[in-house]
Amino acid sequence: MSLIRAASLSVAVLALAQGAWAQGAPNAATTFTIRVENISKGEVLKLSNGKSAPFVSAPVVWAVHTGSTNPIFTGGQPDAGKGLEVLAETGNPAPIAKSLGSTAGVVAAGAVDKPEGDLLGGPLTPGKAYQFEVTAEPGQALSLAWMFGQSNDLFYSNDRPIALFTSAGKPVNGDMTPQVSLWDAGTEVNEEPGLGPNQAPRQKAEDAGTAERNAIAHVSDKYSYPRTAAVLRLAITPKAAAVSAK
Repeated sequence: MSLIRAASLSVAVLALAQGAWAQGAPNAATTFTIRVENISKGEVLKLSNGKSAPFVSAPVVWAVHTGSTNPIFTGGQPDAGKGLEVLAETGNPAPIAKSLGSTAGVVAAGAVDKPEGDLLGGPLTPGKAYQFEVTAEPGQALSLAWMFGQSNDLFYSNDRPIALFTSAGKPVNGDMTPQVSLWDAGTEVNEEPGLGPNQAPRQKAEDAGTAERNAIAHVSDKYSYPRTAAVLRLAITPKAAAVSAK
């Protein structure tokens, strides 16, 4: 399935999750703007055949939650079958966004698929960004995940929950990219990024690649990948009223 077709499935999930949270949000809650941006320029993937390809990211799944672990996946364990494989192999965040809605500790979850300024959902090409809002209380954190589009089953996510408030209860503000890493879902054998025939932009059908059952882990194979901070930026900004009130 192409990244663009998969992306169109996620819009309703985002609207439902945010609406449910808004109805029950207490007065102490703070609204944050989350921005995931593809800051790459041109075709930054240099291929073994002498050609090049652009860096592309797929739609984002997110969760506001309590606790000290990322609710989207567990590193060191095989995929739990709740939608991460679909996200990592096709770019479609809808199944895992739905499953997060019933995960313990998750207070809101959803997905965003429409790049800023675009009319339709689709992947993040160079220079594009997804921007959306979440609402949280002190003690709550944010976790996200999205596919590295030129791969078989790789995805970006935070290593640990991203705290939305400091220990003093102040909303966080700034560049959170250092907390994001490239992960391997362990569900499909890796091929050269940007060239593999069984990667989402080129595969003829879903599950076209060679299946595997490895533990989810940071990417470690014979291929080279762009440094995360060179191609992506994750920024979190609280509403101005929340900052001034603190």
